[in-house]
This record gives sequence, structure tokens and C-alpha cells, in this order.
Amino acid sequence: MLPVGAQSSLTGGATPRGDVVISTRALNAIGAVKKDGATGGTVRADAGVPLSALQRALTPSGYYYPPVPTYDGAFLGGTISTNAAGAATFKYGSARRWVERLTVVLADGAILDLKRGDVTASPDGSLELEPPGAAPIRIPVPGYTMPDVAKLSAGYYARPGMDLVDLFVGSEGTLGFIVDATVRVIPRPRACAVLVRCTSDVQAVALTAALRNDAVASWRGEGPLDVSAVEFMDHRALAVVPDDAFACAGVKRPDAPSVMLLVQIEVAADADAALERLQQVLDACGVDADPHVAMPGDLDGAARFFELRESVPASVNAVVAAAKLTHPGVEKTAGDLVVPFDRLGESLALYRTTFERAALPYAIWGHVSDGNLHPNVVPRSWDDVERGREAILEMARAVMAMGGAPLAEHGVGRSALKQRLLRALYGDRGIDEMRAVKRALDPEWKFSPGVLFPKD
Repeated sequence: MLPVGAQSSLTGGATPRGDVVISTRALNAIGAVKKDGATGGTVRADAGVPLSALQRALTPSGYYYPPVPTYDGAFLGGTISTNAAGAATFKYGSARRWVERLTVVLADGAILDLKRGDVTASPDGSLELEPPGAAPIRIPVPGYTMPDVAKLSAGYYARPGMDLVDLFVGSEGTLGFIVDATVRVIPRPRACAVLVRCTSDVQAVALTAALRNDAVASWRGEGPLDVSAVEFMDHRALAVVPDDAFACAGVKRPDAPSVMLLVQIEVAADADAALERLQQVLDACGVDADPHVAMPGDLDGAARFFELRESVPASVNAVVAAAKLTHPGVEKTAGDLVVPFDRLGESLALYRTTFERAALPYAIWGHVSDGNLHPNVVPRSWDDVERGREAILEMARAVMAMGGAPLAEHGVGRSALKQRLLRALYGDRGIDEMRAVKRALDPEWKFSPGVLFPKD
């Protein structure tokens, strides 16, 4: 049985291969917000609710669900199943942090109502589950150490004393069928969107570091510059974007080796103090190009900036599709790599050096404030794809040596390359430990067979 949502996954996890497909599309109910003081509240929603629909339902009451990936048509259940994260992970974290309660159907038909805090791992490293009307289940917690990075979608969550809810978050539909979830929400923030041109990778990393420092200070009440996200687009990525995307955004295409940052700034009241501080940070980092600003309330202006950002992957995908017409084996070849932020500059240099040593055409973009970038091969032939895969594996090994991970936000699915990266991250023993978790909850291997790892 294969649970599927919007099928927006990039890893093939929702692609049927002889499975019985169980769609969540008809599970689309959204409950009322239960307020919890001035800091937010909770809302219960079905697994098949698109995030865009959830946000629209929350808007009249002034609330917002923060951990939204770039594609807001993704379904809530699918984003929980992959522990999805988006641009603002730096401030808000990934989906796991926001899930308070889950309704899950196990492979034997038992229905679990899991509330955070009800079941936690024992000192001996196991989770004891007592399904209604069934024998207790002992679930062994894997013993591997997960990388300490801003976002991670790499197999089963494992921590001493962990919560059972967290095991299902990020399990990619292999342990149970998520029917609905209760998630935390917050008052909707007012925000500015700012496009900044930097002259080099070095300047962009330095500026991002300065913005992160100011943001953390603002969260302590020590400054006005509350940055929630910084997005990175290098000149190679921007080179394939059509002219009309720049014209629509009202910005000039930057010359090589310039890069662009898209900065999201939240403002409590008056944006002037935040923008004044932003200019001071830009000056301190030697950024001499005037930023382009969409003020709070300028939804059209902000949308044009985000459309420019989204034109990057869309344009690269179009180039890959065109190459596929003459070289049928050509396919998208990309990394989803995350490092601790203090290794960001080192990792970015690594990506460029690896691609250039292999003489591969490439483009880099991603969520730079999280240390999460997507180095993409822009293949012209099948040979580029093969050499690109090896380049991504070389980068992944180096990233893991930095304390990072090669599986940041898109999950593993049935992608042979990503399953290879998962094995590289945790080793054969780690994969066997995940199989033991799977056998405890799904001994007949009914749910999502072949996702994350093969049965044998």
C-alpha cells in the first residue's frame, strides 16, 4: 500500500510501482483554531489539506503555519511524512517542531491517537506502544547519531528519550498512514521582501552571517532586524532565467560572478527601523548596490521577487527537459546538502570546485540562512548525468565530514542515489536499525515498500 498526497515529492516516494495507492485527497477537513494566549494556538487538519488551503483558512483569524516549503500545494500529511522545511527554517524550524498530535493507522488496522508527551523512549532505548485492542509493541530506537543541522529529512528520527510522535514525522509513509494532525500556529507576521546583489560568494556568506546575528539579537528584543530567511541564487542559476522574469521583478540581471540574496524581514509595526538597520548591515559588509524592497502590504511586489526566485529551478528544469529531447537518458541531477552554518563558505567553495574540476555545467541556489544549498548539474548529455552523480556523492562525503548531511529537506523516497546517500550517512548498521523499527510496526512490509531502503 502506498499512501500519496499531492505527489509533489522530488524523490519518487509517491510514485506507484505495483502498489495499491491510497490517496489522501479526500481527507480535506480543517478545524477551528484553538487559541493559546497571545503566542498562538493549534489547529487540527486532515492529511490531504494543501498548505495553501490551510493558510487561507487561518487568515481570517490572523494565524499562520510557519514551516511551509517552497511549493505550498503540498499536502499537510506529506510534509509531515518528510519533515518538510522551507526558506524560513532558520527562524521556525522544520515540520517536526510544529506537530502536537497525530492520528495514524498502522498496517494491522489499529488506529493511534498520538499526543506529544504521552509516549517517550525508555532509558534502555525503546518506545513501548499499546495499540487499542492489540498486543503491546516494543519499538527499538536506532542508535545512530543524527547530524546537528538546521534541517534533516534522512530516515527515522532517533534521539535518547525521544517522543513517539517524532518517529512518524519524517518516516515517509513507511510506518503508518497519517490521517490528520494537530499543529501549532502563530499570529501572522507582517513582512518585507528585499533583493540584494552581492559581488561574490564570500560577500554573500558574510552578509548572511551578519543578518543571522542581527536576527538572533532581535529575537532577544535587542534590535529591529528580524530576518526569517535568506535565499541564495548564483549567477549561473540566474543566467538561465528569462529576461521577462527580471523585468517583472523590476531588477537588472546581475553580471558574473555576482549573486543575489532574497531576504525576508518580519516587522512588528514600523518597517523603517528594520530597513535602516538593514542598510547599516549592508554598508558594513561592503554591499554598494541599492537593495530592492517590497514593503509590508506590497503583496504584488513581494510576489514578483518570489517568482524570480522560483524561476531559477523552473528554468533549470526547462533546460534539462530540452536536453532530454535529444538525449533521452538525461535527468535532473542535484544535491540537497546542509552543513552547520559556520561551514557554509567552505561548503559553497567545495561545490564549485567539484563541479569545475569535472568540467560540468552547473547552478547553485537554496536556503543559505539554513546552510542548505542545492548544487545542480545542468546536463547536456547522459555523460554529464553520470559524472554529475559522482560529483554529488563526492560533495556528500565531504559535507558529512563537516558535520552536515546530504539529505536536508526532500526526503529519500525510492531514489537510488538518495538511498545510497542515506546508507553513507548511517552505515549498514544504521539501515539495519531502521529495518528493525519497520519490522516492529509493519512486519509484513505493507506500507510504502522500497521507500527509504529495500526490504533485504
